[in-house]
Amino acid sequence: MSRRANADNRAGERPAAEWMARAVDAARTTHPHPNPRVGAIVLTADGLLASEAVHESPGEPHAEAAALERAGAAAAGGTLVVTLEPCDHHGRTGPCTEVILAAGIARVVVGAVDPDPHVAGAGIRRLREAGLTVDVGVLAGAVETMDPGYFHHRRTGRPRVTLKLAATLDGQTAAADGTSQWITGEAARADAHQLRAESDAVMVGAGTLRVDDPRLDVRLDGFTGPQPRPIVVAGHHPLPETAAVFTRRPLVYSPQRRGDLGDGVELEVLWHPTGVDLAAMMKDLGGRGVVDLLVEGGPTLAASLLGADLVDVFVLYFGGGIAGGVGRPLFEGEFTTLSDLTGFDVVSARLVGTDVRIDARPSRGVE
Repeated sequence: MSRRANADNRAGERPAAEWMARAVDAARTTHPHPNPRVGAIVLTADGLLASEAVHESPGEPHAEAAALERAGAAAAGGTLVVTLEPCDHHGRTGPCTEVILAAGIARVVVGAVDPDPHVAGAGIRRLREAGLTVDVGVLAGAVETMDPGYFHHRRTGRPRVTLKLAATLDGQTAAADGTSQWITGEAARADAHQLRAESDAVMVGAGTLRVDDPRLDVRLDGFTGPQPRPIVVAGHHPLPETAAVFTRRPLVYSPQRRGDLGDGVELEVLWHPTGVDLAAMMKDLGGRGVVDLLVEGGPTLAASLLGADLVDVFVLYFGGGIAGGVGRPLFEGEFTTLSDLTGFDVVSARLVGTDVRIDARPSRGVE
């Protein structure tokens, strides 16, 4: 324990909300999906900081267990501040409730109730039945904002879908000949790679695969986190056998069996009269533990997902240029009447280099 911790980390000087904010900030940059991002802090009975930890990755100790192990005997009679309800079931690791009880913790401060049906109040109930004081709901909104994909995934069974598109100021995503590199500048492209870094998987349609030949990986200086899994939504036409993404063991969804895929490519056939069954695809991805899905598809895939009400977040980059004509639009299809508008609420708009980034979400809200 540092001298500073002794001097300024007393519980009486810092209320539970401040400790919770510290735990949220610590967990914010972790990537343990499909498990949740969790931060935990242990305070001694005198209110001093004993330890803190985050959940690093699946199979690793949960944040509560890691923090209590580091605290050792100092945890007895103390307080555990944890962003998410402790689990009370066996998974890759044992129940956190048992670890908490064995450590002799007297009080637990919980940020948010875990929406996972395997937990969903059971951990809180177990601790209270054992005689511990349990306070729930401290900065619950901040906890969910820190890991929105997890909450969405556990409530709906499917990934939180972010649709990312880039266009000229007058709404063209590519020229008539298909060229689109680069509509946006370096700063916006780096920002888009950060979106990839925060996602579990990145999806494109077959058209984008043929025209742009993307790798769908994160290429940021110093990036050491897990690479998102590449996902391709195919149609009935052949795919390019030399596509760069095929070196990254992608998952391909197709309405039919196909023989144009190389070794290491996983194929999932989900037939629908219009192509791939998108609702079934999202359910399948949710079952595979994909919590946050970034879609970088072209106008056809974008329109299909929007029409199926499967877009939860919309990120649009407007490059500082005017096409001055009709090339390829953001969405395939015809806008026949104003009543066809899909309601979106603009959450933020900001400059990224010389380009504009707009974040929006459906007016129905993001679960």
